[in-house]
Amino acid sequence: MAQSILDKMPGASTGTVEITDPLNYWGGQRVKPRQEKNAEPVFEPATGRVLCQLFPCGSEEVDEAMQSAQTAYLKWRKMAGMERARVMLEAARIIRERRENIARLEVINNGKSVTEALVDIDVAWQSIEYYAGLAGTLSGQHVQLPGGAFAYTIREPLGVCVGIGAFNYPFQIAVTKSAPALACGNAMVFKPSPMTPVTAVILAEIYKEAGVPDGLFCVVQGGAETGTLLCHHPMAAKVSFTGSVPTGKKIMEMSAKGVKQVTLELGGKSPLIIFKDCELENAVKGALMANFLTQGQVCCNGTRVFVQKEIMPQFLEEVVKRTKAIPVGDPLLDGTRMGALISKPQLDKALQYVSQAKAEGGKVLCGGDPFVPSDPKLKGGYFMSPCVLDNCRDDMTCVKEEIFGPVMSVMPFDTEEEVIRRANNTTYGLASGVFTRDISRAHRVAENLEAGTCYINNYNISPVEMPFGGYKNSGFGRENGQVTIEYYSQLKTVVVEMGNVESLF
Repeated sequence: MAQSILDKMPGASTGTVEITDPLNYWGGQRVKPRQEKNAEPVFEPATGRVLCQLFPCGSEEVDEAMQSAQTAYLKWRKMAGMERARVMLEAARIIRERRENIARLEVINNGKSVTEALVDIDVAWQSIEYYAGLAGTLSGQHVQLPGGAFAYTIREPLGVCVGIGAFNYPFQIAVTKSAPALACGNAMVFKPSPMTPVTAVILAEIYKEAGVPDGLFCVVQGGAETGTLLCHHPMAAKVSFTGSVPTGKKIMEMSAKGVKQVTLELGGKSPLIIFKDCELENAVKGALMANFLTQGQVCCNGTRVFVQKEIMPQFLEEVVKRTKAIPVGDPLLDGTRMGALISKPQLDKALQYVSQAKAEGGKVLCGGDPFVPSDPKLKGGYFMSPCVLDNCRDDMTCVKEEIFGPVMSVMPFDTEEEVIRRANNTTYGLASGVFTRDISRAHRVAENLEAGTCYINNYNISPVEMPFGGYKNSGFGRENGQVTIEYYSQLKTVVVEMGNVESLF
């Protein structure tokens, strides 16, 4: 079972782990596929070898999971907020205790460096702790009405929520969606990305161990067909999706047929604006953080880097030097800072964007090639040297489209007014950033950027207390922060008459 898998992690090395346990979970246990057909291989990105086989859930299995979640929901919703909080705090404690093993399993399935994965797991248990703290505070409002009558509001759960995750933060996204859902009294059926199916079921087992009712957090595996079954299921009260814009639009359309609430955290092509009065050392570090976390596979990355002309030479010299020095290789080694991209198609796609950029007039200052580590077992891995592109223009493909790879596009600008206009000239609106010592300018630029988040003198920090979500095609709804409670609950108004009814009839 999962615990035995985690127990193997301390001594596990890249290329040695095999996953044979079932990856579905409902009714408080792992569930074998009903039919072992239509298998899809799941790869270890660092080696290119098959890690396990994924069997997509069909309609009967999805229905079983939803029924299991509904049964658990009816028990969980009746518990007091403080009772739910105690269970959630125990889940957070277990994750914290096993953080190293969970992180190593995450790396094997996802390809990111173990240094990053440890941060992801820490964010996960912090998220559960945060929402456990809010669970006991959920309350309504008292409204006094004429004649002694009054009204009050009750914040109630939605029911069974559907979570659909992405491959870049598999465990963390499962927590980000489930923690506020459970705090509000909901159940969740979660579908991970078919490329990273392994760690969500670990979370399901941890929730059970912590004491949630069997079925409260279920895991179903599969791709688009399984996702469609979840979105159309009559028991699904809400769908929360992280992924691409085209898929997000389809999920919104499917959910609309059942009038289901939707949260969409979609793609981005975020601007990072660096003014000449910035602290250059911090701006360079910010640009690296904005582009190269998780091999560039981060939706809120600041991949359009606008640098004021006066400091462009100094910036490029320093950012190229730092980029060339990024250690790429075995993601389970502590010294590695960039692991492997998620798949061969994703690697090929990122490399093609670099080739297209060169054809459109861009200049590669470093990287942009397949990277072959010296370790023989990594020869088949999906590695790429991190790339900095100069001589970019706003109309180039690499500047307009989300690459989802380690590619930074750098462009010069002259004035504040000009760069704000260019920064907003996109259908996306997930994040943005500005580096400047001028505090008035920083707030002025933040006010005018059309994005759900604006970082001032930093980038890609994501404390669980901070709401996260997009403008425009980058989606709507929020994750993290206190406001997310509103997206996993509904408000009931109760009106109480203390006197006689005044009737017109």
